[in-house]
Amino acid sequence: MLDRIDRLILEELQRDAALSVAQLGERVGLSSTPCWKRIKRMEDEGLLTGRVALVDRKKVGLPVTVFVSLRISQHDEASLKRFAALIADMPEVQEFHRMSGDVDYLLKVVTTSIEGYDQFYKKLIAVSEFRAVSSAFSMEQIKSSTALPLGLV
Repeated sequence: MLDRIDRLILEELQRDAALSVAQLGERVGLSSTPCWKRIKRMEDEGLLTGRVALVDRKKVGLPVTVFVSLRISQHDEASLKRFAALIADMPEVQEFHRMSGDVDYLLKVVTTSIEGYDQFYKKLIAVSEFRAVSSAFSMEQIKSSTALPLGLV
């Protein structure tokens, strides 16, 4: 169970994972050793699964985001596992969700251009047989966050 200090540590790390343990401890009111022990415990428990640098996709040449809704033809377990493995290996796919409702899967895809998406689309339809594929291009990203709302729990 997370206590108030654990939540503060996680909130600070979500803002800036490059903080030193000393800086982090100072922000949450701990000395370095107890702060490090809490971080280590949360890593061991799987609460902290990694630390990354966030890259501006537009500045590296990936300005187009597409949300792709998929309805698949085969729903047997072996086909689903094979399909999931193939999609997970596509670097353009940033998020991959199995959905409830009318759509089986939702993909968040980043790419270079409309033409880049067309190349991805051709690669996508080559890996499986679909009942339906629908693509929606993001016109404007209004909010994007990797930080979880820890104040809700």
